[in-house]
Amino acid sequence: MDLQYLANIAIEAALSAGKIIQKYMNDDIVVETKEGGSTYASQVVTKVDRECESTILSHLNATCKAFDIGLLSEETKDDGSRFKKEYFWCIDPMDGTLAFINKRPGFSVSIALISKDGTPIIGVIFDPSSETLYHAIKRKGAYKNQKPWAIKNTNDYLTYATDKKLKDTPRADEIQNILNTHQTNLGLKRIKETSGKGAVMCAISVLENGPACFLKLPKKDIGGGSTWDYAASVCIYRELGLPATSFNGEQLDLNKRDGTFMNREGVYYSNLNTE
Repeated sequence: MDLQYLANIAIEAALSAGKIIQKYMNDDIVVETKEGGSTYASQVVTKVDRECESTILSHLNATCKAFDIGLLSEETKDDGSRFKKEYFWCIDPMDGTLAFINKRPGFSVSIALISKDGTPIIGVIFDPSSETLYHAIKRKGAYKNQKPWAIKNTNDYLTYATDKKLKDTPRADEIQNILNTHQTNLGLKRIKETSGKGAVMCAISVLENGPACFLKLPKKDIGGGSTWDYAASVCIYRELGLPATSFNGEQLDLNKRDGTFMNREGVYYSNLNTE
């Protein structure tokens, strides 16, 4: 299978979806709700999400036939093909819909190619607000705007990237203790919170604003993000040699048999190198 060819197709799909998002960015969009997790952010959907999914699939459907690839996309019912095929596309047509609705940066297009065993092979993320493209291919490195990406951490503070403000997050004290430990261990001056982005752009913010981290504690309530929220960014982190794991440091299962939500495992992304 030609991974570079497939990555190029996924990039074209992400850029096409990004153009749709840009067309509606300043419009007042009707908000609908769907079955999701326990948070409002996981339940909102708009016509823009669906248009993005449609254009992405128009690019990827031919590869599904040509290479016998399965499909998992947020706005389409899971058909189980991800358990039958050797690889499947994992698509979030527009992550961070809540940020999009509120007309603030933090939304993105996310496309990944995942193997049946849950290993990320290709990860593509496009940020329509800044027109920045991020992608990675297994064993071929990570790229920003099609150029090899080398992470440089220059801040003298710790950035905590989060979709929901810490003060509004359950078990905030536990998270604060983790952040305090990082700050102390790294000798940093303070902690800066950046909130309101979707999970995909939270992961990117950690890479762009190091030293930084993004995490979700394990919980019983359904939610915690879904496979499509993390698949592409896990690929990028792996190629950069950085942790993108369950909260306890185990490999994220990106092809769960019991559904797509990550609430039981939690997630932990970090970029803490201060050298």
